[in-house]
Amino acid sequence: MLARRYPGNTGGAQFSILKWADLLASEGPWTVIDKPVVPPSGDLHDYMSWSPYSWPNCSALGNTTELPLPQVWSNCPYFLRDGLFNPDVRMINNTGHFNAMADAVWMNSLAWAMTGINRYAQNAANFINIWFLQNSTAMNPNLIYSQMRRGPGKGQLGAHTGELDLKCMAKVANAILILRNGNSMYWTDELDQGMVNWCTRFIGWFTSYWIALEEAIARNNHGSYYFAQLASHQLIAKDIEGARATIRTYFNTIYMNQTTATGEQPLEARRTRPYHYRAYNIIAMMTNARIGEYVGLDFWNWKGFEGAGIQTALDYAMTIPPGTEHAPELYQPIAGVAAQYGDPTGKYANFLANVDIRYPSAPYFLWNQPFSESNLIAARPGYSPKRDSAERFAVRSAVIALPVLVAMVGLVWVRW
Repeated sequence: MLARRYPGNTGGAQFSILKWADLLASEGPWTVIDKPVVPPSGDLHDYMSWSPYSWPNCSALGNTTELPLPQVWSNCPYFLRDGLFNPDVRMINNTGHFNAMADAVWMNSLAWAMTGINRYAQNAANFINIWFLQNSTAMNPNLIYSQMRRGPGKGQLGAHTGELDLKCMAKVANAILILRNGNSMYWTDELDQGMVNWCTRFIGWFTSYWIALEEAIARNNHGSYYFAQLASHQLIAKDIEGARATIRTYFNTIYMNQTTATGEQPLEARRTRPYHYRAYNIIAMMTNARIGEYVGLDFWNWKGFEGAGIQTALDYAMTIPPGTEHAPELYQPIAGVAAQYGDPTGKYANFLANVDIRYPSAPYFLWNQPFSESNLIAARPGYSPKRDSAERFAVRSAVIALPVLVAMVGLVWVRW
């Protein structure tokens, strides 16, 4: 990425990255202290979120008038409705703010690597400093109050599922490595050591506190992302041996039972949004494989107990219609698999060409190379990468809220 040797057909993707970098930078900065409800600790610097699929049922309380929200949160029993997002969860939006910050940092670091324009590196460094290090706004290095369960007797601690809230730390780690390895003048020794110290403290919590350890043994996407998060923090902390151990552990334990011989992922398939969860876990698998590649390990062809691997899981997911779910969630993993394993028959490129004729101008097209553009550029007289990217960007901006950018940009580790 830092060498700036990009294939000639990635102009549209490069322009998309610049557009996203500028837009996201205009939305920041973000802080963990920006929330209307104080965590049980009384410290706004503690990250806090509510369980997204929990809904209240106040009917048994016998009230004749609508309860004020604080009473609903504390007095009404809450019940899980898997896959159905409770919109009031975003009243405390540390999750959305963290995701937006990670996207902004990621896109701006890529924009700096591509162009050498210092404002992009300055944006990324500034957003990281404000979220993690600046005394007045810094996040405490724990997730004790993530995805708290509301209701009587609840809400004093988070749940192990809340450890997923920092899944985008892979993007932050990627950005820091770009700034660090590229010797950006804005990535100072003070910032670098500050993030090493912050991540070291977080790793200590993440590998010892019981809530986090419950997530470490989760067999589905939660476990996959636990290891991706841990390895990402370890890379920032310059603990390369620790990152290697983390990736080895994932591929030798949880990964081994995640797919059947056909490539199906049973624990994801039984969820209420199976298309989403299949794609979601495949992205985590690929993130872990790419982190492994970065630290000198090769798990791309590692097979589970039933003989299936990452490519098999992706091939199977491609056969399942999305129904009412968000089809583009699978597009980036398709490009990633094609870039890694090759696409001699054009299966992956043809799939994307049939569902999205502008996929060569998607940001992911840049870091998933080599990959064919399906002759979509040559087949369009007067094609302009900038115009195509601008049109795609305008459509995306109109229909996709910024927190959902995760689905478009994805978590897959950049190919160095």
